[in-house]
Amino acid sequence: MLNSFSSSSSSSSPSSFFSIIILLLFGFSFSSSNHEASTLFTWLHTSSSQPPSSFSNWNINDPNPCNWTSITCSSLSFVTEINIQSITLQLPIPSNLSSFPFLDKLVISDSNLTGTIPSDIGDCSSLTVIDLSFNNLVGSIPSSIGKLENLVNLSLNSNQLTGKIPFEISDCISLKNLHLFDNQLGGSIPNSLGKLSKLEVLRAGGNKDIVGKIPEEIGECSNLTVLGLADTRISGSLPVSFGKLKKLQTLSIYTTMLSGEIPKELGNCSELVDLFLYENSLSGSIPSEIGKLKKLEQLFLWQNGLVGAIPNEIGNCSSLRNIDLSLNSLSGTIPLSLGSLLELEEFMISDNNVSGSIPATLSNAENLQQLQVDTNQLSGLIPPEIGKLSNLLVFFAWQNQLEGSIPSSLGNCSKLQALDLSRNSLTGSIPSGLFQLQNLTKLLLISNDISGSIPSEIGSCKSLIRLRLGNNRITGSIPKTIGNLRNLNFLDLSGNRLSAPVPDEIRSCVQLQMIDFSSNNLEGSLPNSLSSLSSLQVLDASFNKFSGPLPASLGRLVSLSKLIFGNNLFSGPIPASLSLCSNLQLIDLSSNQLTGSIPAELGEIEALEIALNLSFNLLSGTIPPQISSLNKLSILDLSHNQLEGDLQTLSDLDNLVSLNVSYNKFTGYLPDNKLFRQLTSKDLTGNQGLCTSGQDSCFVLDSSKTDMALNKNEIRKSRRIKLAVGLLIALTVVMLLMGITAVIKARRTIRDDDSELGDSWPWQFIPFQKLNFSVEQILRCLIDRNIIGKGCSGVVYRGEMDNGEVIAVKKLWPIATDEGEALKDYKSGVRDSFSAEVKALGSIRHKNIVRFLGCCWNKKTRLLIFDYMPNGSLSSVLHERTGSSLDWELRFRILLGSAEGLAYLHHDCVPPIVHRDIKANNILIGLEFEPYIADFGLAKLVDDGDVGRSSNTVAGSYGYIAPEYGYMMKITEKSDVYSYGVVLLEVLTGKQPIDPTIPDGLHVVDWVRQKRGLEVLDPTLLSRPESEIEEMIQALGIALLCVNSSPDERPTMRDIAAMLKEIKNEREEYAKFDVLLKGSPANEAKVLATSSSASAMQSFNKSNNTSFSVSSLSIKALPLCIRITKSRTQVAGKRSGRRSKKEAPPINIKKMPLGLILGIGRAYRLKRASTLDILSPKRAPRGFYKGKNCKPTGFFTRKGGYVVVKEKLPNYVVPDLTGFKLKPYVSQCPIEAKTSDEASQTA
Repeated sequence: MLNSFSSSSSSSSPSSFFSIIILLLFGFSFSSSNHEASTLFTWLHTSSSQPPSSFSNWNINDPNPCNWTSITCSSLSFVTEINIQSITLQLPIPSNLSSFPFLDKLVISDSNLTGTIPSDIGDCSSLTVIDLSFNNLVGSIPSSIGKLENLVNLSLNSNQLTGKIPFEISDCISLKNLHLFDNQLGGSIPNSLGKLSKLEVLRAGGNKDIVGKIPEEIGECSNLTVLGLADTRISGSLPVSFGKLKKLQTLSIYTTMLSGEIPKELGNCSELVDLFLYENSLSGSIPSEIGKLKKLEQLFLWQNGLVGAIPNEIGNCSSLRNIDLSLNSLSGTIPLSLGSLLELEEFMISDNNVSGSIPATLSNAENLQQLQVDTNQLSGLIPPEIGKLSNLLVFFAWQNQLEGSIPSSLGNCSKLQALDLSRNSLTGSIPSGLFQLQNLTKLLLISNDISGSIPSEIGSCKSLIRLRLGNNRITGSIPKTIGNLRNLNFLDLSGNRLSAPVPDEIRSCVQLQMIDFSSNNLEGSLPNSLSSLSSLQVLDASFNKFSGPLPASLGRLVSLSKLIFGNNLFSGPIPASLSLCSNLQLIDLSSNQLTGSIPAELGEIEALEIALNLSFNLLSGTIPPQISSLNKLSILDLSHNQLEGDLQTLSDLDNLVSLNVSYNKFTGYLPDNKLFRQLTSKDLTGNQGLCTSGQDSCFVLDSSKTDMALNKNEIRKSRRIKLAVGLLIALTVVMLLMGITAVIKARRTIRDDDSELGDSWPWQFIPFQKLNFSVEQILRCLIDRNIIGKGCSGVVYRGEMDNGEVIAVKKLWPIATDEGEALKDYKSGVRDSFSAEVKALGSIRHKNIVRFLGCCWNKKTRLLIFDYMPNGSLSSVLHERTGSSLDWELRFRILLGSAEGLAYLHHDCVPPIVHRDIKANNILIGLEFEPYIADFGLAKLVDDGDVGRSSNTVAGSYGYIAPEYGYMMKITEKSDVYSYGVVLLEVLTGKQPIDPTIPDGLHVVDWVRQKRGLEVLDPTLLSRPESEIEEMIQALGIALLCVNSSPDERPTMRDIAAMLKEIKNEREEYAKFDVLLKGSPANEAKVLATSSSASAMQSFNKSNNTSFSVSSLSIKALPLCIRITKSRTQVAGKRSGRRSKKEAPPINIKKMPLGLILGIGRAYRLKRASTLDILSPKRAPRGFYKGKNCKPTGFFTRKGGYVVVKEKLPNYVVPDLTGFKLKPYVSQCPIEAKTSDEASQTA
């Protein structure tokens, strides 16, 4: 019995032992899972807000987290995976990750995580996957991550992480995928990354502060397949060691500071599929070894400094689909070997120096969709074989030297959407087959030598949106079939030899927004059917032979903004119905035969702000008083009519900048205001008795058409005036001689007897202009009552010279106080140094820089003499006056002029000059409110040999100083750019940099970044027209570029001036300022109209106008193919790695600021639409973008400039630039051509 029991006990003891072990493990597991559940539950409820509903089963009463959403456990109920994606949490990462000892995967992406990455993450030794991407994490990457030897995938991309990439990361010996892109990381790339022998993907692009060279050690990562360092500040050359990366498939290092040549060793990367090196500073030639890359599909090298010929070996890359070599300095010819690339879809070499002919062998690439060879030196014929390319969507060959006729075979390219052959020497007629292309939306043949007539088949091309045939020799009439083009919205037939009346059928082109018939021989009356075009914005029929009355039906064109009918044979009265065109900004009816009076109703057109030109007609009567309501009008030309009465009606036109009333029958005194006081006699001459009040200066013609006085008394008065003028001239000559004598004496160092300076020190005087005053006269004005300002550099005096001339004298603060020291400096060459510096400054000549008249100095006093500006400074005009006279037009003029002046100092002076103290007080305002930059002479000349081109002396004014000065202690040109940006914001907001009205003591830069566009504008500007508000928003976008915290991200002053000019060009589009300002006599105008050379030149100038309005397209607020997402510029596909799983919602075009697409602190300097559309498997052509619904979207790029949006936007939103980047959107639809002339004609 005992034995039996003993035996039984013995046999059962092992199973009992294991049972006990299992029970213990289960108890431990239960305890651990309970602890893990408590940790997770506590973390989820850290926030005061209610957790998302998807976590409803996270119940503390259920102690087993293995049943919870997003949690995975092992067989022993330990948490091994936390997987939360695309759920908004707004929580930090759990701080006690050590509570999960068996955690294998930590995935919390796109969930708005905040805070920092906890350092104890390195204690989770089992981790193989960490994915914390697309959140709002800040701080640095903890070095403790280096302890995770099992880590395979680390994704920290698209956050706001800062600091350096820790070198300890190289201790993660199992690491295969490292995603750090789109953060704010800085420093250099650690050399130690070369130790990661298993690394397959390294992506660190989009970190603007990553600097230095690419380590040669990267070549030791032999398993690397993807290397992405785009959009960083990487510099130096590409490492030769890249040739060791035999498995490399994608090399994406674009938009960086790379230089040097492309290493030929890249030819050893036999697996390479995508090579993206665009937007760098690479030099040298394209290595022929590229031809060894048999698997290469995409080759993007555009916008570099590459030279030499396109290697013939490129034809060996049999897999090539996309080639973009645009915007380089390539020469030679297009290789014939391209005919071997049967998979080729895109070939773009725009903006190079390639010569020779377009090879016919390109027709072998049957898949070719985009052929862009514009802006080169190509010659010869367009090969007829191009017609074999049945998949061709876009063919750009503009701006070359092509000749011959347009091949009729192009009519076989059935999918063709855009054809631009402008600015060549093409002859012959337009092939009728082009109008059989049912997908053709843009046809541009501007500035060739095309003859013949417009084919009647034009009506078959119902898809046409833009038709531009200007500046050719086309004859005949406008075909009636043009009425079939229901989608046409831009019609340019200017500068041809068209005749006959305009067909009534044009009324069916209901989408037309712009018509240009100018400079032809069109005749007959203007068809009433034009009134059916309710969307028409611009109608230019000038320089033709139109006759008859102006139709009253023009009043139905309610969208019309520019009406240009000058130089025709129109007769009869001006229709009062024009007042119904409430959007009219420009009316030009000059050089016709119009009769009757000026309709009083014209005064009701509130939008009329550019010009009203009624010159060279037969108008009579008086100026109606209602004209005084046109208070926005800039130019008024009533010359050469038979108008009478006085001009008092015009006294209220405060915004007029040009007025011509000559050769009429006006009488009476001129209004006594600023404009009339500044008018020249040519603007007033030829009237019956216009006189200047108080002076009785009159302007009249006798029978011989010469000016004469009204009567004998006035003749005697005229003689007395002439006598007085003679005496004045004589006196001036005497004073001039005296002045020259004084100058000579001063140059001989005549000693001054000024009590302040003593008798023993000589004055040196250097004039830079012809001056009629002496040093003594200058010194007499240096008294307290003449002080008009004090600054950090000295005191400014107003000085009135004996000859009545008023000057400004700046007395610099003394350079020494000890007399012995002063004598030592003076004798040792300080005077020579000062003399040399001011002589260099005296040579500066620019219309927007205050004129430097001269300087004089002695032992311890230095005087600078400038023109005096009676209107004071920009600061005084903005903040010390009522500001009622400073409307947007004047503010814009000040901004543009000061930008041009500063650009001159930076870019045109040798050596360049850094101002160092740009502020509103240093921008002076002239009589015509033209800006002048002052105090430029107080900046140090930038040493041309200094690499940094910087000055280390303290400079700048509080509120305007760039932030980098605090740690760099250097002032560079980019510091001036920042200061100018502050001035720009000051002008737009009406607030000083540190303004008491801004809450919380914020700087104006920070305040603007927190607000929406319209909220920050000066309230006095908000009543301006919508078009001006748009311009203000564009200027606001430019200002935000200027005040970027990173100096390298700021544009140059030359770029800023160009962007401001672009705003101006938009405003002046199609305005005939030449005719309006010159007021050409009627006979000269008719000579101009009939002269072929003059007509051609005029048409060329018109076609050269690069301004563009999206309103000329059929766009109905389509989604923009760009997304702005927090801290991400992730690109997908083979181009830059794997595509993200989650896309952000699209930004509607109505939410984009007019004029600029803004990236992180800058507008993207793009030369290709493809730069943005990089997610698409088939990139859109240059100047084209795709919409979500396969529709054109409405913005374009221009060469050498910024992405420009030209759309009338109802909402003006400038996004906060901090931490935002552009992100493209994938559109799964065929490529839609958007615009060709706007992209192309900007070259």
